[in-house]
Amino acid sequence: MKLFDSVKKEKLDFIPKKENEVCIYLCGPTTYDDAHLGHARSSVCFDLLHRVFIALGFRVKFARNYTDIDDKILKKMKESGRNLSELTDFYIAAYERDMKALNVLDPDFKPRATHFIREMISLIAHLQKQGFAYVLEDGVYFDTSKDKSYLSLSKRGLEQNITRLENEVAKKNESDFVLWKFDENFYDAPFGKGRPGWHTECVAMINSLFNEGLDIHAGGIDLLFPHHENEASQCRCANNYELASYWLHNGFVNINGEKMSKSLNNSFFIKDALNEFHPELLRFYLQSSHYRAHFNYSLEDLALSKKRLDKFYRLKQRLDLKEFSDFDKNKIYSFESEVANRALKDLSDELNISKALATLDEFIVEANLELDKEPKNISLKLDLKQGLEELALLFGFGFLAWNEYFQFGVSREQKELIMQKIQERNEAKKMKDFSTADKIRAELAQMNIVLLDTPQGTIWEKNNA
Repeated sequence: MKLFDSVKKEKLDFIPKKENEVCIYLCGPTTYDDAHLGHARSSVCFDLLHRVFIALGFRVKFARNYTDIDDKILKKMKESGRNLSELTDFYIAAYERDMKALNVLDPDFKPRATHFIREMISLIAHLQKQGFAYVLEDGVYFDTSKDKSYLSLSKRGLEQNITRLENEVAKKNESDFVLWKFDENFYDAPFGKGRPGWHTECVAMINSLFNEGLDIHAGGIDLLFPHHENEASQCRCANNYELASYWLHNGFVNINGEKMSKSLNNSFFIKDALNEFHPELLRFYLQSSHYRAHFNYSLEDLALSKKRLDKFYRLKQRLDLKEFSDFDKNKIYSFESEVANRALKDLSDELNISKALATLDEFIVEANLELDKEPKNISLKLDLKQGLEELALLFGFGFLAWNEYFQFGVSREQKELIMQKIQERNEAKKMKDFSTADKIRAELAQMNIVLLDTPQGTIWEKNNA
C-alpha cells in the first residue's frame, strides 16, 4: 500500500506500527447543523481507504469523532432553545443516517468530545505542569514557542499563524491557541471552570483510544492548519511521540466552480442531495475523482456518473442478481476474482480511483461481450457474480438488487398503483384488448415508469435520466 503523506509531501510505502493492523482517525463533524457535501466527500473517500485495508487483510481500527461542544454549538443552542445534548443528539443521529445511506462502514469508535472531558482536563494539566501552557483571564493557552517542531506539519511561516479571535487576547505568541475556555456554565477543572478548546479535544480522544499514536490521521485539507498542526504539537509535547505516522487530507468541495461555503449560501446538505439522487449514485460520484483533488460538484458530472453506475446494475440485471452483503469486520477477506484484485492493486497505489474505475468499466464491457457469446454458460455467470460482489465490497456501491436500484424515487403508494396498473394491463392483454394495454403503458410512461415484458413477466423501472 502506498500513501501520500501531507507532511513529507511524497508518496510512501505504508508501514504499520503493528503487523497487519492499521489505526485510523478521521476528524468528524461539529454537530450544530446537518452534514453537507464536504462531510460526505471526506467520509466516502476515507471509507474507500478503510475498505482497501480490509481487502488487503489488515485488522482496521477506525475512529471518527463528533465535536459536540463548540462555540458554534453554543450559538445554535441559543437560537434553537435546545440544550446541549438535545441539539447534538439530533444532529449526530442525522449524520449517522446520512452515512448509512452512503454505505459508509460504521467506525469501530465514534467518540464524542463531551465523553472525554476528564481526559482533556488531565492532558491540559500535564501540559501546564511541563511548562507548555499558561493561564490568561479568559482561559488556558498553549505556548507554541516551547515546541521546536511547531509548524513542521503545515510548513507555514509564523506570519501566517494569526488565528481568528485568539489574537484579541494578550497571548505570549500570536500563534498560541486556547486549550481551555473559562466558562461558569460548564465543567469543573483545577485551573478553572470551563470547556475545552477544539484543538485539545481530538488529542485527548486519540490518546484514550490508541496507544502511542496513530498510523493514519485523516481529514479535510482545511484542517491541516491550525487544527492538525495544533493537535500534533500538543501530542509531541505531552507524550514525546508523534500523533500519527501518516497524515492524509482530502481536497475542498466546490459547487459549480465556487468553493462551498455557508457565507455564499451554496452549502449543499447531504439530506437534500439524497432526496434528489440515489444514495449509491451520490457515493459513486463523490469518490470518482482522487481524494486529494479539489472536487467540483455539478449536475452534468453527476449525470455522467449515473450512466457509469447504471452499467454496473444493468450487468446485475442481466445476471438477475439480488442484494449483496457488505463487509463483516469480524472476517478476514481474500478476493478471488481477477478483476477485484486488479482494482485493489489500482487502489493500493494511493487510492488511484480513476484507474480502478477504468478497470471496472473494462470488466463490464468484457462481461457483456462474453455473455453475448455464451448466454447460458453457468460457470461464466458465477465468475461474473463473484467479480461484481467483490467490486461492491471494495468500492462501497452496487449492493442493491438491480430492480430496487432502477426503481429509486418511487414511493410505496406509487409502487402499489404501478403493480395494480400492470395487473390491469396483463388482464387486458389476455382479453386481446391491446388498445387498453397500450393506454395503460402510456399512462405509466407519463409517470416516468418504463415497462419491460420478459419471459418471467412484466417488470418496471423508473426513468431517472
